[in-house]
Amino acid sequence: MSAASTIDPAEVAKFQAMAEEWWDPKGKFRPLHLMNPCRLDYITSQIAGEFGRDLTAPRAFDGLRLLDIGCGGGLLSEPMARLGADVTGADAAERNIPVARVHAETQGLRIDYRHTTAEALAAEGERYDVVLNMEVVEHVADPLAYLTACQQLLKPGGLMICSTMNRNTKSFAMAIIGAEWIMRWLPKGTHDWAKFITPDELYDLIGRAGLDPVDRKGMVFNPVSWRWSLSSRDLTVNYVTASVKR
Repeated sequence: MSAASTIDPAEVAKFQAMAEEWWDPKGKFRPLHLMNPCRLDYITSQIAGEFGRDLTAPRAFDGLRLLDIGCGGGLLSEPMARLGADVTGADAAERNIPVARVHAETQGLRIDYRHTTAEALAAEGERYDVVLNMEVVEHVADPLAYLTACQQLLKPGGLMICSTMNRNTKSFAMAIIGAEWIMRWLPKGTHDWAKFITPDELYDLIGRAGLDPVDRKGMVFNPVSWRWSLSSRDLTVNYVTASVKR
């Protein structure tokens, strides 16, 4: 498999252009800053459950090797490092890496940030207990090949957390019309609605990639409280899944 077989250069270029704004909570990545507490709630609870960790412990994830694919500026890598995980942050957009490195240094965190791809890491023989695969699969050229590389990156018994966006009229209205055209949270064209993936399609792809899906939840935005929350029933727009490598 080519080390860059799933990379879509046009998608990478979109995030290259926004690299300097990763840590501005009012900038182009405002939606991710707002969503981050909800994402972290799901991620930490799934990791704790799968590996028998106590989240009240100061370094609950000590001894776990974790890969954050599509790490961007490190919005998820940093809290995972604070919980004690040995974190690798990987991104295909080269300009994201120095931004992430500098910010981690200012926080006193040691994170192995690399400009690379899932396929390249798998080819190098890298293996992890946990792979975070958040809001990436809808941006790649070949979702099945990409998820297969993520499966190869997991140790037996490893856990992958994967989030993306559902494909329906509501997701088009909220993610494209609302977030890009009206609210202008993101530049127009950041998302390609045709690349969105339904929960059933993602479960099928995860299974075909060699993983066992074990959970999925919706992530729902409340426009009154301006907060995100997890939902067992509402997967109509944003949703997140957990799967394991038996």
